[in-house]
Amino acid sequence: MAKDPVCGMYVEEKQDTITQNVEGIQYYFCSNNCLNEFMAPEKELKKLKRLVIIGTALTIPVVILTYVSLLEAQLTNYILFALATPIQFWVGWRFYQGTLDAIKHKTTNMDVLIAMGTTAAWLYSAFITLVPGLFPFHVPYYDTSTVIIILIMTGRLLEQKTKAKASKAVRKLLDIQPRMAHVYKDGQEVEIPVEQVQLDYILIVRPGEKIPVDGIVTEGHSSVDQSAITGESIPVSKDVGDEVIGATINKSGMMKFRATKVGQDTLLSQIIKLVEEAKSSRVPLQRLADKISSYFVPAVTVIAIASALGWFFFGGIGLTFSLLAFVSVIIIACPCALGIATPAALMVGGGKAAENGILIKGGENLEIARKVNVIVFDKTGTLTKGRPSVTDVIPLGDINSDEVLRLAAIAEKGSEHPLGEAVVKSAKEKGLVVAEPQSFEAITGHGIKAGYGDHTILLGNRKLMVNNGMQIDIADEKMKELEKDGKTAVLVALDNTLIGIVAMADTIKENASDAIKALQQLHIEIIMLTGDNEKTAKSIARKLGIDNVLAEVLPNQKEEMIKKLKSKGNVVAMVGDGINDAPALAAADLGIAIGSGTDVAKETGGIVLIKEDLRDVAIAIEISKKTVSKIKQNLFWAFAYNTGLIPIAAGALVPVFGATMYGYLPFLAAGAMAISSATVVGNSLLLGKYKPT
Repeated sequence: MAKDPVCGMYVEEKQDTITQNVEGIQYYFCSNNCLNEFMAPEKELKKLKRLVIIGTALTIPVVILTYVSLLEAQLTNYILFALATPIQFWVGWRFYQGTLDAIKHKTTNMDVLIAMGTTAAWLYSAFITLVPGLFPFHVPYYDTSTVIIILIMTGRLLEQKTKAKASKAVRKLLDIQPRMAHVYKDGQEVEIPVEQVQLDYILIVRPGEKIPVDGIVTEGHSSVDQSAITGESIPVSKDVGDEVIGATINKSGMMKFRATKVGQDTLLSQIIKLVEEAKSSRVPLQRLADKISSYFVPAVTVIAIASALGWFFFGGIGLTFSLLAFVSVIIIACPCALGIATPAALMVGGGKAAENGILIKGGENLEIARKVNVIVFDKTGTLTKGRPSVTDVIPLGDINSDEVLRLAAIAEKGSEHPLGEAVVKSAKEKGLVVAEPQSFEAITGHGIKAGYGDHTILLGNRKLMVNNGMQIDIADEKMKELEKDGKTAVLVALDNTLIGIVAMADTIKENASDAIKALQQLHIEIIMLTGDNEKTAKSIARKLGIDNVLAEVLPNQKEEMIKKLKSKGNVVAMVGDGINDAPALAAADLGIAIGSGTDVAKETGGIVLIKEDLRDVAIAIEISKKTVSKIKQNLFWAFAYNTGLIPIAAGALVPVFGATMYGYLPFLAAGAMAISSATVVGNSLLLGKYKPT
C-alpha cells in the first residue's frame, strides 16, 4: 500500500490508481484533487480561494433570507434554492469527489460526513421547495448545508495558505546557481549559459563570482566561501588539485578549474533533488477529524436507518415522518464547527507563537512538535553566529595586545578575506586607529605582507614566519592550544620579530547555552550535526554541553543521518539555517528554520524562528502542546452538541410531543450550529491568555 503524499490516505498500487512520475519517483494519489494540488499547489490555492469568495457571497443572503422575513415564504424558498444549489454542487463538489474516493478505498472520512449531511439537508429543502405538499413542514435547511460547506472550505483555505510557499523552495535553490559561466576554449575566454557547460571544460572564476559547477582547480589559488553548501563557517583555501563546489563564492584570487560534475550531477542539484524527495515523501499527519469521522459516519448512518425503519414498522407514524427521522439524524449529526475547530485554534495559537517570534506552518507541525524526543542542531549560523570573530590576542614580547591587534588590522585593511575583516572589525570596536598600509601583498597559502611607515608587518601561518627567518618555538605551544580549541590562529610579526598571536573563531550565539539546557530539561536528546571540521565542532559542543557531535557531514549525509535516527523510532526535529540544511529539514519529522537563514531553509522548515533566539525552540514545543490540546477540545465540542441532539432527531421525544416535533428540528440544528461554533471560537481564544514559561 502506498500513501497519498498530499492527504496521507492509503492507496492500493493497482493499474487504475492515479499515479504521477516526478524526477523518476512514482507517486500514488487517492483522487485527482490531490494530484492537482501536488503538481500545481499555487493553481489549486487560487481555485480554492475563488470558490470560498463566491460561496461566501452566496451564503450571506441565504442566512439573511432564512431568518429575516422579507418576502412571501414560497418565493423565499425558490430564491434560497437558486442560491444554495451552486454552493452545494459547485463549491462543495470536492466533498463528493472525496466521498467517491473514500468509498473506492473502502473507508469513511470527513468528506463523507459533510457530503451526507449537506446533501440530506439540501434534498429535504429542495423537496419542500419544489414539491410543497410532500412533507408536512415548510421550513428548509438551506442555511445549514451552505454554512457547513463554506466554514469547512474556509478552514481548508487557511490550511492551504500555510503550505503554499513550500513549492517555491526548490525554485529558490535554483536561483543561487549562477546563470552564466566563463569557459576557456581555443585559447579564448567565452561566456556561455551554465546549462551548456560540459564535462572537462576549463572554467575561469574571478574574485566575488560564484563557481558555476563542481570541478577541480587546475591553476591559481583562492579562498572559497562554502558556508551555504557545506556549513563551514570560515572560507576554505583552494590550491591546484582541490575540489570546488558549484554555487559557492570565490573570495580572493582568480582560478581556473576543470568541470567534473555538471547539470543534475552537481552537489547543488543533488541537494535540490533531496529536498524534493524528502518533502514529497513526508506523509502529513492523519487528520483527527477524519479519524473521528471514520467511526462517526457509520454509527450515524446505522442510527438514521434504524430510527426510520423502527418508526415505520413499529412506531406507526407513517412513511413521511419515518423519512423525516432518517433525514433529521443525518442533518443534525453533521457538525458545522468541524470546519473551524482546527483553523480557530491554529489562528490563536499561531498568533501567540508569532508574539514570541515563532511562525508555525499548519497543524501537522504542531502535532509533531509535542512528540519530539531528539533535536538535531546545525552548527554554523544556528548555534554559532556563522562569521569569525577575534577571540584571543596574545602578545609575545614587549608590545601590548591592543598594539598587536592594531598592527594586524593595518596589515589586513586591504584584505577581503573574512578572517581579515574580523581583525579589522575587532580593532575598530576597541577604538583603535587602523591606518591604511603603504603596501600590501598576499602570499599564496601563507598569509600577507604589508608596509606601514618604515616597518614591515607579516601576518600568517607558521611557514610564513619560518620562510622569513624567524624562530616560532615560543609561539608553537600556544598556537596548538588555540587550534585544539577549534580556533584559527595566525602569527603577527613586526620587522621580522614575532610580536603576537591573533586567534579567531565562529562564536556561539547568545542564549544558545540556555536553549540547550531548557531542551535537556524537557528530556530531549540533543545532537550537533555539521559540515565543519571535527575539532571546531567538538570545541563548540563542549562549551554548550552537547555530548553527541557528528562533524564533517555533507548535505546528503545529513539527510541520511536524520533518516537513521528516525528509523530507530525517534521523533526527530532538525534546527538549521542554510541551504545545506534544507534536505535534513525536509527529511526530519519537524524542520525548525532560523528566520535569519536562507529562504530555502525557512520554506522547507515547518516552524520558523523569526528571531535568532534559540530559546524559542523550547517555547515552540510548549505552544505546540497547548495548541494541539485546544484542537482536540474543539473537535470534542464540534461533535458534542450535534451528537447530543441525535437521539432527539431519531425520535426520542416523539412519544411525548408526537411526530409534529420534527417541525422544530431546523431550529434545533441552527441552535446546535451556532452554540458549537461559539464554543469552539471561545475555547480557542483562551489560548491568547497563555504565557510561555
